[in-house]
Amino acid sequence: MPESLPRGPELDKRKAYILTTIVYEYIATAEPVGSATLTQKYNLGVSSATIRNEMAELEARGYLVQPHTSAGRVPSDTGYRTYVDRLMPTESLASEESDRLRIEFARAGRAIDEIVEQATRLLSQYSQNLAVVVAPSRDRQTFRHLQLIWLADRSVLMVAVTTAGVAEQHVIEPLVDVDPDELTRASNALNRSLSGKLLAELDRAAVADALAETEPPLHASLIDGIIAGFAHARRPEERRILFGGAQHLLDQPEFRDFKKLRSILDLVEEQRTLYNVVLDSIERGESTPSVRIGGELELEDVSECSLVAIPYRMGDRSLGVLAILGARRMPYGRMMALIAATADNLSQHLTDVELP
Repeated sequence: MPESLPRGPELDKRKAYILTTIVYEYIATAEPVGSATLTQKYNLGVSSATIRNEMAELEARGYLVQPHTSAGRVPSDTGYRTYVDRLMPTESLASEESDRLRIEFARAGRAIDEIVEQATRLLSQYSQNLAVVVAPSRDRQTFRHLQLIWLADRSVLMVAVTTAGVAEQHVIEPLVDVDPDELTRASNALNRSLSGKLLAELDRAAVADALAETEPPLHASLIDGIIAGFAHARRPEERRILFGGAQHLLDQPEFRDFKKLRSILDLVEEQRTLYNVVLDSIERGESTPSVRIGGELELEDVSECSLVAIPYRMGDRSLGVLAILGARRMPYGRMMALIAATADNLSQHLTDVELP
């Protein structure tokens, strides 16, 4: 993950308060902030001339930029980074909003695809930004049970089911005749030994050990077929990346320039670049929201955007990532509170689904 932008030297109390106020005002209005606005709307206790001097010094030190020849200024990437890291008050969701999130997740059902799609919808709806969700990979799911179904003397259907409700099917063609009773014994042995393990753990040795006590012993070709079935169930795959709420960007003045909006839509369509950016935003083992601002994304086309991301889990296992992509002028405190609450609800729902 790239390093954050430099935060600059420490600010004295007055400069810190002025920077905080400018960030707050610019997030609220999307208009460059001048000294007159600060004097009229906020009780800073100093003259307009003093505020102008402080703003000029903040600009010289890289915290503010002046987009036009007017007196108004806006936060730079370094200004936003300083605000997020050192000046921003911690926020939490209102209890009513937290309750609504919980109720909405309860409606998602038990299939993992449904649950992740619901998370995408809710995150885009509540954030009014673009929601990005990296779905779990198959091998991180937990094996629940399987059935070996007799189709013909030398044809068996293997159906493996995970605790997330995903079923994988694989046809086995052993070199000898098999009967339904033999398949029932094999199914019982596998379910007894392997239920509750990650699909990633169900390799040749684990499956062979589970079948070793089956009496009478299974033919090697049937064992090989079952091993191949588990390999099929945990096969490497391109992880799904879900998007929601791109239309919300149209309501933000930063994206009234069609070229800027087109750049984001191209990323959504291409997927791979944004997928990598989202995954790179999360440090291994991290459990709190991370924020990458403007140039920290290292993508010129979205240099006016910021990304807030957090992992979600099933039990103690990290499964995927939630992210919000929007203008740098986003209410960072609210976005961090929202994405943390969404990840908590998603993780809890997935953990509940996993329980027998």
